[in-house]
Amino acid sequence: MAFPFASGHLAVLALALAAGAAPARAAAESLAESLVRLRGEVEQLNGELEQLRQEQRTTLNGLAAQKAELETSVDRQQLAARELREKLAAKDVEASEVGAESDALQPAVLAAADALKAHVESGLPFKQAERAANVDSFKNDVITGSIPPARAANRLWALYEDEFRLTRENGLFSQTIDLGRERVLADVVRLGSMALYFKTQDGRVGLAQRAGNDWRFVTIDDAADQERINALFDALRKQIRQGYFELPLVANGGAR
Repeated sequence: MAFPFASGHLAVLALALAAGAAPARAAAESLAESLVRLRGEVEQLNGELEQLRQEQRTTLNGLAAQKAELETSVDRQQLAARELREKLAAKDVEASEVGAESDALQPAVLAAADALKAHVESGLPFKQAERAANVDSFKNDVITGSIPPARAANRLWALYEDEFRLTRENGLFSQTIDLGRERVLADVVRLGSMALYFKTQDGRVGLAQRAGNDWRFVTIDDAADQERINALFDALRKQIRQGYFELPLVANGGAR
């Protein structure tokens, strides 16, 4: 039995299928392009994330090294103080035994006081005049005999303990600093015996920086470092004493 027009129907059907396949093919190509683009973006983000992790690891390693160095310094100072106290105690016993307590102990106490004052004057410029004056007052009491030698040894140990405490504590204080040719009152943040930052009443910020055998207060010009120092002051004013702070250790583009 013959079917007229069958070939015509098939031609129409083929055209319809071809017309439907074109949009599907275009959609598939668009989807493939989107997947390639998304894969590239994911790889880029993974690279940026790994770089950020590496920077954080580097920063944490640096902080750990600084902490270890500071702890080692504190241990050395504490060991030196213990040895000094033992020597003073031995001198006290020796002086008592020979009946010349004052004459035997006084030179050792005064020598230890001189060493403490030298430490104050060469260290971080935090209230140096006040701390040095305390040592001078103690020496005057020893020289004039206002305190007996045994009490002098205990009082000297207390002065050393005050210095050790400074190495362990952070805090917000106020003191007068020399800034260029000015002498200004400023708020200061002391981080143990490692760093000292300042903020003046007119908004200038900076840090204490060693210059040879001396120290000088220098302002920070970099805007990002200024924000970091201001964030540290804000945290301590809010009694936030723990956390992660990225801070300049040298003025104007130095290490952090």
